[in-house]
Amino acid sequence: MMNSQTFLYGAAQTAMVILLAGMVLVLWRLVKGPTAADRVVAMDLLSVLVVTFLVSLSIHTKETSYLDVAIAYACIAFLGTIALARFIERARGRKPDETDPGHPLTPPSSKKKHP
Repeated sequence: MMNSQTFLYGAAQTAMVILLAGMVLVLWRLVKGPTAADRVVAMDLLSVLVVTFLVSLSIHTKETSYLDVAIAYACIAFLGTIALARFIERARGRKPDETDPGHPLTPPSSKKKHP
């Protein structure tokens, strides 16, 4: 009969294998592109997968220091994603706070009427 520690060990191993497979697929999307926005989303997803891998590794090895690394990495990855998104917006020639009148999520008060 399987006890809870054996099940947790096996589940952590299975999760790490699945997460590594996901990281390989995300790395392919990061290299392939085709746009900068796709690469930023892939990088953000890769950071989420790395954080979950670190949590699974922490469970697998019963070492809590990996959780501290995961929290610090998540904070840095979030700031990196925000910085890259702002960089892409500025590269397009718009300020980050400008709204696009043709975008469906733009509030009605800021949409300009075309004659």
